[in-house]
Amino acid sequence: MSRLGLRARVSGAFALGALLLTASVSLVSYTSTRNTLLAERERTAVRATYYDAAVINAGIGGTDPDVLELLRSLDTGSDRYVLLHYAGRWHSRSADLAADTAVPAALQALTATGEAGAQRVERDGRPALIVGIPITGSASFYEIISLDELDRTLQALALVLTAVAIMVAAGGAAVGWYVTRHALRPLTVVAAAARDIAGGDLTTRLDPATEPDLAPLSLAFNDMADQLARRLDRDRRFAADVSHELRSPLQTLAATASVIDKRREHLDARTSAAMQLLTAEVGRFQTLVDDLLELARSDQPIQRELVPVAALARRVCQSRDLPTDLVEITPAAPDEWLIDRRRIEQALGNLVDNAIRYGGGPTAVRVGDGWLEVDDAGPGVAAEDRASIFDRFVRGPAAHSRGNADGTGLGLSIVAEHAAAHGGRATAGDRPGGGARFRIEIPGHQP
Repeated sequence: MSRLGLRARVSGAFALGALLLTASVSLVSYTSTRNTLLAERERTAVRATYYDAAVINAGIGGTDPDVLELLRSLDTGSDRYVLLHYAGRWHSRSADLAADTAVPAALQALTATGEAGAQRVERDGRPALIVGIPITGSASFYEIISLDELDRTLQALALVLTAVAIMVAAGGAAVGWYVTRHALRPLTVVAAAARDIAGGDLTTRLDPATEPDLAPLSLAFNDMADQLARRLDRDRRFAADVSHELRSPLQTLAATASVIDKRREHLDARTSAAMQLLTAEVGRFQTLVDDLLELARSDQPIQRELVPVAALARRVCQSRDLPTDLVEITPAAPDEWLIDRRRIEQALGNLVDNAIRYGGGPTAVRVGDGWLEVDDAGPGVAAEDRASIFDRFVRGPAAHSRGNADGTGLGLSIVAEHAAAHGGRATAGDRPGGGARFRIEIPGHQP
């Protein structure tokens, strides 16, 4: 299972923290408000019950009192019910109360001892408060106060606090996302600079003043980039110097070998074979030196100009004694491209040479809108080799299987370098019907 990113983890932490904090505050607020409202409701109910009990107590003080009329004279509204236990009987002004079971036994026992009390109960699934007050003689007066309205108020309060907690958690997640987005922006800049350097732009640097807290990282990054640029520059200069110094003796050696090779018919068979091998190896050595020089110059800026690419592709084929009808121009391809003529011609030529040497010959050279393709009739390139085949001194399985030692292992590397110099890339894939398809993508080709 993939791990969540830093931004998602921080946002989740903000959301969880906000939810826990808000839930705690909401719980405390709800509990405090509930207790306060219940206590206030009980005090109000007790005061009203004492007032009604005084009225009832005064009314039953005479002889033969009308208890039902006394109970009906009380102004209790629709949320209060009254009960009177008098002369051993229960009295109520309505017939919907089971008077003998409405009052809990514990509260009856308390009022029987002469003490007033109150108890919260549930009647028919609804909350209620029963207040009991002893009056004259052994009589007891009870009021049942409905708590439905208070319960609805508390439910609404709970819903509001829950909604607030959810909204605050969502707000915390949004704040976390916003904060991490801005906090990670300097690291995004560092990642972009690293990608630029990996893409070949060794001039990329970070400004330490942009983010003072990351100044040490910026300075270390810039120092690394400087050292990398210096090392690559030294390597390029070394390759260029060595290749340049080798060209003169190689030219002399090649000229000498050519003179001797022309008189090979005067040599014995063994010497003639050795001379032929020497001539081939000197030629291969010259090709290797030329390729090394080309790679050493590959970091130089490209010289863009308007080039008729279709004519360039046909010229590449003609120079290798291939028919020009191999070149296929797609309808979307522009007539002229803004490119470095020498680099693109060499890159396309290397792909054609690669097809001739290892792919059974090219079957098509296609020109599209910003891309060039060369198809061959060879065995193709295995998926696991398609990335490494463009590395330096790497030769594909086709070269080894054919026992071909003419290649230097730098041809496709030069193709990739020239494509990268134009901001593009070189790729290898399968040709429909068999064989390989090499492709050069060149963005920014439109004039």
